[in-house]
Amino acid sequence: MHRIVLQRELRSRASHKALAWVNSYNISRSVHSLPFATVEAEGISGSQPAEVQNLVQGKWTGSTAWNTLLDPLSGEPFIKVAEVDQTGVQPFVESLSNCPKHGLHNPFKSPERYLLYGDISAKAAHMLSLPKVSDFFTRLIQRVSPKSYQQALGEVYVTRKFLENFSGDQVRFLARSFAVPGNHIGQQSHGYRWPYGPVAIITPFNFPLEIPVLQLMGALYMGNKPVLKVDSKVSIVMEQMMRLLHYCGLPVEDVDFINSDGKTMNKLLVEANPRMTLFTGSSRVAEKLAVDLKGRIKLEDAGFDWKILGPDVEEVDHVAWVCDQDAYACSGQKCSAQSILFMHENWSASSLMSKMKYLAERRKLADLTIGPVLTVTTEAMLEHKMKLLQISGSKLLFGGEPLENHSIPPIYGALKPTAIYIPLEEILKDDNYELVTKEIFGPFQIITDYKKDQLPMVLDALERMHAHLTAAVVSNDPIFLQDVIGNTVNGTTYAGLRARTTGAPQNHWFGPAGDPRGAGIGTPEAIKLVWSCHREIIYDFGPLPRDWEIPPST
Repeated sequence: MHRIVLQRELRSRASHKALAWVNSYNISRSVHSLPFATVEAEGISGSQPAEVQNLVQGKWTGSTAWNTLLDPLSGEPFIKVAEVDQTGVQPFVESLSNCPKHGLHNPFKSPERYLLYGDISAKAAHMLSLPKVSDFFTRLIQRVSPKSYQQALGEVYVTRKFLENFSGDQVRFLARSFAVPGNHIGQQSHGYRWPYGPVAIITPFNFPLEIPVLQLMGALYMGNKPVLKVDSKVSIVMEQMMRLLHYCGLPVEDVDFINSDGKTMNKLLVEANPRMTLFTGSSRVAEKLAVDLKGRIKLEDAGFDWKILGPDVEEVDHVAWVCDQDAYACSGQKCSAQSILFMHENWSASSLMSKMKYLAERRKLADLTIGPVLTVTTEAMLEHKMKLLQISGSKLLFGGEPLENHSIPPIYGALKPTAIYIPLEEILKDDNYELVTKEIFGPFQIITDYKKDQLPMVLDALERMHAHLTAAVVSNDPIFLQDVIGNTVNGTTYAGLRARTTGAPQNHWFGPAGDPRGAGIGTPEAIKLVWSCHREIIYDFGPLPRDWEIPPST
């Protein structure tokens, strides 16, 4: 009876605490626009530049060196980032070094922190569900990584749904163990998911909120202490999200947040020696880090992602629209963007190409359905176009010209959505293959076609690719699907008439395959794979048999 009364009292206290938190937000909101925010997304300008700080050992800090960022749409200096140089990494090294290998929590240590992170996730999800907060992050994403409002809002939505998924008891369920009977009475083996302890997270510019939040929270759920580095061009988004998480109860000492260039971060990693590093970004940097960190790394690196259209031609309008979205949404700056399209000859005879051309040409800078390319200049993309057009039989299908009437600074790219046709036989030639399959992180794709008896040639082209992130097999023909899926490896493959290459929602695994270093994101399986390792504990209590004697040596 006393236990029931106590449980009711605890539930009542928890309810009052939650209500007090919601009320505190409502009170704060009436005084300030957003209680956690230090910037106004629409108000950032040359005359009112925003500042981005670092967080280390529980304290927000500035820097002696400020990196001034240019507005990617106007070229106006509008954000100052406090970047740590190589002489300033020691506090971050010390902070990581203070975290033990067994983590901040594990199934035997501070298990109440699993519940804490369930509560933090619930509160953060609630905050992102509020229209004013959602709009704040959507607009802030648009300011630094220009994409359409709907694309930016989608990023906020996925982040919110992820946090909802891991509210309540779901965090401790990630640490669920299993037991196996032993060989005799008193013996039993238990398998546990164990944290790494000090870890590092490095994320790119193209998804300033979704990628860092999902990986950061996964690391924290499992008991790790992360240092987080987001590309400085967009790190203001995650800096504001960190402040929201603190407002929702995240202990300020649990995460360090650093702004720096690549060399400084490399120095920090080598000196701090984190037990695991998650890197999302270019293959070149990924391979360097894999060597520097002696393999203690998980990667979600670049992807030259392919789509195959099977023999069954249906719903041409829809397939054309999905192709357009896959290739050109976010100006092609998705690691899952459609890089090459293989069309069955039946599709070549359809109206698909004319529809794709129409959809590409309706994209405009005014609504950011096409916009700045933040890592490839216009000149570099045009040079790549010219090299491809030197291949025999190649032709420009549409695009291939710079955007007009804009003030995008020349350090960024500005190109109309572009597609170049190259014959399949030419793609497979050794002199052409590396050029054709070079990833251009912008609104740029290769299109080719194949005859019914040339599917083995298509599969050969896929086998020779280096990265295996996403893919799409657009067909409802089960035999065709079986043939293609059985002979390929991409970790996130969509199959069926509505298949796409892009889309990293919170409800399925997103990550590469075919590489033991491959990282996933978003699901319980991804979190456990990336942010925990297996630990086996074998209990052996006895009792010994009554007639036990010391046996002969063996």
